[in-house]
Amino acid sequence: MLGEPIATVETAAGTCPVHVGCGALGEAGRIAASAVRGRIACVVSDSDVAPLHCAAVEASLAEAGFKTERVTVPAGEKSKDLAMLSTLWEEFHRIGLARRDVVVAVGGGVVGDLAGFAAATWMRGVAVMQVPTSLLAMVDSSIGGKTAVDLPFGKNLVGAFHQPVAVLADPDVLATLPEREFVQGMAETVKYGCIFDADFFAWLESLPDAGPGPDDVERIVVHCAKAKAEVVTRDERESGLRTLLNFGHTVGHAAEKALGYGAAAHGEAVAAGMVAAARFGESLGMTEPGTEKRLAALLRKLRLPVRVGELAGGAG
Repeated sequence: MLGEPIATVETAAGTCPVHVGCGALGEAGRIAASAVRGRIACVVSDSDVAPLHCAAVEASLAEAGFKTERVTVPAGEKSKDLAMLSTLWEEFHRIGLARRDVVVAVGGGVVGDLAGFAAATWMRGVAVMQVPTSLLAMVDSSIGGKTAVDLPFGKNLVGAFHQPVAVLADPDVLATLPEREFVQGMAETVKYGCIFDADFFAWLESLPDAGPGPDDVERIVVHCAKAKAEVVTRDERESGLRTLLNFGHTVGHAAEKALGYGAAAHGEAVAAGMVAAARFGESLGMTEPGTEKRLAALLRKLRLPVRVGELAGGAG
């Protein structure tokens, strides 16, 4: 059984415990039952993740007395749009999802954003529990309540702050990720080292060329999740401190849009965006000289792109 949460997000919207632990998917029912009064759970996942992990989550929910319904969306960034959002609303209506019930997002950042925004807007807000299955989602996007969908003219332009009732991360599931999916999540971990913790950045630099081992991965998830929870508690709606978490995202989001959503993975675009931001900062005399070179070296070691031209199979 999971112990105490490794962190707690405290906001005006309520309290969100963040649980990290091997076997955590089997605790989904217990955690959800302690958070909501209803006993209908709509499990939202994607076509890649659902066959791997939804059965364990649904079994746990059923054991806790929930009636479960599953909605599976196509994997990939292109599902994060208004058409798929409307599909989720239609499914919520079919299921009879009410305010006392819960949406359980099982997947990476796309599923978390999409299901979270659908929950935020259905009946003016129903509970959502985030069960992240990618490294990027575990260390960043599942925590903090930022939900959104993309529009043709911009990424994440329609969304809402909607804090989850809990975040449940099981590092064991990361073993099922394709290498590219795992690697792109490492970009967000580097981000935390850059903006908050020089010692953590140096530790990432010390990792073997083969990449982090299982114990290293759990340390990464716990460290970054704690940092994100603290930031959100201090600045839920991104009016100050939380804007630092957008490091690399200005150029990264622009690249994702220009290339077409899904052509470049989000973490890959953020990696290139961080290097661009460091280079710009150095040119203005605002960033310590050598930062761009050191950052690029770490990202290269992690097999991440460092130039926008490298995204989507480009060069330069």
